[in-house]
Amino acid sequence: MNINANYLNLQESYLFSTVAKKVKEYQSANPDRAIYRLGIGDVTLPLVPAVIEALTNAVAEMGEQKTFRGYGEEQGYAFLRSDISAYYAKKGVDLDIDEIFISDGAKSDIGNILDIFSTDNDVLIPDPVYPVYIDTNIMAGRKVDYIYGTLENAFTPLPDKQTKADIIYLCSPNNPTGSVYSKEQLKIWVDFALKNNAVILFDSAYEAFITDKALPTSIYQVEGAKECAIEFCSFSKTAGFTGTRCGYTVVPKSLKRNGASLNTLWLRRQTTKFNGVPYIVQRGAQAVLTDEGFRQTRKNIAYYRENALLISDTLRKLGIWFTGGENSPYIWFKCPNGMTSWDFFDFLLKKAGVVGTPGAGFGKSGEGFFRLTAFGSRENTVNALKSFSALSF
Repeated sequence: MNINANYLNLQESYLFSTVAKKVKEYQSANPDRAIYRLGIGDVTLPLVPAVIEALTNAVAEMGEQKTFRGYGEEQGYAFLRSDISAYYAKKGVDLDIDEIFISDGAKSDIGNILDIFSTDNDVLIPDPVYPVYIDTNIMAGRKVDYIYGTLENAFTPLPDKQTKADIIYLCSPNNPTGSVYSKEQLKIWVDFALKNNAVILFDSAYEAFITDKALPTSIYQVEGAKECAIEFCSFSKTAGFTGTRCGYTVVPKSLKRNGASLNTLWLRRQTTKFNGVPYIVQRGAQAVLTDEGFRQTRKNIAYYRENALLISDTLRKLGIWFTGGENSPYIWFKCPNGMTSWDFFDFLLKKAGVVGTPGAGFGKSGEGFFRLTAFGSRENTVNALKSFSALSF
């Protein structure tokens, strides 16, 4: 018996597990110290009333013989896929419901989608980056190359004549940097993928935070993207479903490689390895897309945007360079006085009781930078910023 030795090539622990361990150790040694957590991107506001009502009604249905549901439709219930299709139509994107696959969150599908691609493919990942992109490819034994986000390119790297890739990961608005690709920039990536027969895996988990109407909220708003891109999205940050678990993946029927439909391959993979998201949860997700559900969830997003504005204003007053925060729940800033990311993590925790995420944990280009999130409560955010502002750098 042999293990998958690729797992031995992973970092010993997941970034956020390392952060949590450090915070726990510090809190154990300083039990009276107030800790303000602005590190992990988990929501804090409860599910909105429209969702709770839908979940409650669905639970009642499951308790009646006439409305009980067993195994659901393989791609997700048509009622939810139809409403997601209608949501895309408002963006000017035409999707057939058979191009939409309901999942238990974008994170799962971003890793699982690799099942339909050969391990011989070269993978291109922007750095700094959400660790799941890298780790899932290392687990599969794929070769990973990087394209680097920097101050000079505003953390929105673009391909050049030397760039090579079969699979390309893009995230916009980006986690961790909060940067957002313009439509013109995404067109450069789409043209590159079409020219090189590559596939873009586009993570749009934070699209609901984009307020600038000139910025795309789906890669399919770019001409040609249906022939080269798979899009992942989630209700986690859009509607607070981090603990409820529901998302969706779009695989256009026109996306083909080696004469095979990727839509067909993904359907085959899902019907074999995934039994779907619970009916109750899918009814809750459907409620998000109703007029009232949309209004209520957007009110919550506005709350997080206000937190982001508070963080941005504080950094601006302190003269600290940052990006993000405007069309994203993440704020990415340069560590003061040339500190390394982990040194600043320790400094901020011990001197201010504020927990963030070291940029170095997101890759080579993250060294010297730091991420804060806007998903905390207002009270926690305000207290963290007061403590942060009192520091002497």
